[in-house]
Amino acid sequence: MAQDWQQLNEQVTALLKTAREQVLAKMQSPLTVDEKTNRKDLVTNVDKSNEQFLIEQIHQIDPAARVLGEEGFGDTLQDLDGRVWIVDPIDGTMNFVKQRDNFAMMIGIYQDGVGQLGYIYDVMQDVLYHGGPALGGVFAGERRLKAPANIALADGLIGASGPLVVHDISHMQAIVHASAGMRVYGSAGIELINIMLGKTLGYISYLKPWDIAAGKVLLEALGCQVTTIDGQPLNMLSSNLVLVATEKAQRDILQIEEDDVSL
Repeated sequence: MAQDWQQLNEQVTALLKTAREQVLAKMQSPLTVDEKTNRKDLVTNVDKSNEQFLIEQIHQIDPAARVLGEEGFGDTLQDLDGRVWIVDPIDGTMNFVKQRDNFAMMIGIYQDGVGQLGYIYDVMQDVLYHGGPALGGVFAGERRLKAPANIALADGLIGASGPLVVHDISHMQAIVHASAGMRVYGSAGIELINIMLGKTLGYISYLKPWDIAAGKVLLEALGCQVTTIDGQPLNMLSSNLVLVATEKAQRDILQIEEDDVSL
């Protein structure tokens, strides 16, 4: 089985490299941009075409697997039985449209509900963060990453969803106040990379399965906690208010939630 996972990893890495080349080529042409739920929830022709390409290739690589994709070109899932791939073709679409930077492609591979491989590709920096239990570690390109320092909330920066803080959802203002400061990157993938690199100690946001599937595999393999805001396990087939953090920072944040702290 170990050899099967290694071969699969090589195939996914090659697939994502090809997908990156296609995305960069399409960025040279005008984008077709549509709203999904509102003017800040965007989808482009590149999101759609990239998901179609990825899912088509995944079915060739792993014919028995099922695929859940953000833009709806995959399968309809009621469970995570067998092998399930969870795909985000362009994470950080607003950044993709407005900045042409700070966006990622993400794939999480789960076997009977257990995350085995995760991939977050920082497209513009051309760095693929990948690994998980099936590879015995997490890598940035060929470089093995060390676990980020297990620091407390007061000692580091926290990534956060801006609207959660503005509207003080789940005591977000108290959490940010207790930290060394807040950072907002506008892409779950980029946020999660910053945790892996030890630049931030956590991230809190409403996330859908494709936003967190890859990151959950990678961050847990590096010793971080990935739960709901109240410390419960994630339902990987639904939206959650997700807390990703070092163990110490998670304890601090859960204490703020329990104490019902507000500013």
